[in-house]
Amino acid sequence: MFNLIFSQPNIEDFMLIRKSIGWRNCDRKTTTRSVQNSLFWVSYYDGKRLIATGRVIGDGAMYFYIQDVIVLPEYQGRGIGAKIMQYIESYLEKNALPNATVGLLAAKGKEGFYKKFNYLCRDGETLGYGFCKFVE
Repeated sequence: MFNLIFSQPNIEDFMLIRKSIGWRNCDRKTTTRSVQNSLFWVSYYDGKRLIATGRVIGDGAMYFYIQDVIVLPEYQGRGIGAKIMQYIESYLEKNALPNATVGLLAAKGKEGFYKKFNYLCRDGETLGYGFCKFVE
């Protein structure tokens, strides 16, 4: 059985889980600041090992952003990612006011996962395309 915790993971574990799926990390100081400034966290552990995580960031009023929904590959397919999203959705239902916007960037190939939770793909037709920029 996995342990579910509604708080931020320690920085080393968080940086390790991101690295383990091929995502880049900022330096420790920047990562610590980012982790601490999150609005909501879901973390799953197998013993002491962080195996999955997800968080909500944003201004807490008009804009919310789902970030770092990660499940280690050897734990995928067990419904853990869906559980993380259910907890995130529950948080948003309680905290996002009418007309708030919730955004996310899906990893390549994971778009269908988020569609199950009624997220729309910005195809450029109705809402325009979404963009991002990576600062070096």
